Amino acid sequence: MIATLPLWAADLAVFDTETTGIDTSEARIVSASIALLGGNGEVRERYDWLLDPGVEIPPAAVQVHGITNEIARSSGIEAAVGVHQIVGQLLEMIERGFPLVAYNAPYDLSLLAAESGRHGAPLPHEVSPVIDPLILDKQFDRYRKGKRTLEIVAGHYGVEIGNAHDAGDDAIAAGRVLQRIATKYADVIPGELDELHRAQVGWAAEQAASFQDYMRRVRDPSFVADGRWPLR
Repeated sequence: MIATLPLWAADLAVFDTETTGIDTSEARIVSASIALLGGNGEVRERYDWLLDPGVEIPPAAVQVHGITNEIARSSGIEAAVGVHQIVGQLLEMIERGFPLVAYNAPYDLSLLAAESGRHGAPLPHEVSPVIDPLILDKQFDRYRKGKRTLEIVAGHYGVEIGNAHDAGDDAIAAGRVLQRIATKYADVIPGELDELHRAQVGWAAEQAASFQDYMRRVRDPSFVADGRWPLR
């Protein structure tokens, strides 16, 4: 039997950000991309933003994505303008019926929610349907050893990333990884988007609880893992 791509995975809105840090309540968006992928992973639409975050971009963040304070200030648009545009485009994609794909969704969506509140760009608390390739990979290939960064997981599924930590290339790679996962596990993955979204809420909680148990056994008895998904 030849595995085929589920119908819901044929058109995907993909989303990624590059930021000033890892704390989603405090970090600011420096760049972001939203794209629409077709059934063969081809890019049908693409929207990119470079923002002046209004705060200093720490050297550690610059080392990751390469966007310096000078670049952001000279070429980036005002943060409030960019955040409004990003939120608007994301909601438009969902309204057009496309599921939103984000790798490690709680990071990008929680950060966007914080930015939307900061700049008065309304973002619904319930964003749906969202598909997170990281959650699906952990669920369907749970015993595979090694880290699960986008670069590593993309390599595992044979997906190339043009420039890792470029928001556009990362977003597109995440969508293509999702399509590989959806094809490989088509016989066990939920067939309806609403059902898949709800399943990921439960899977994320279970995965966080398992990780918390592990960390408390081997490293820190007080460790807490947050299992809320797709927003924290």
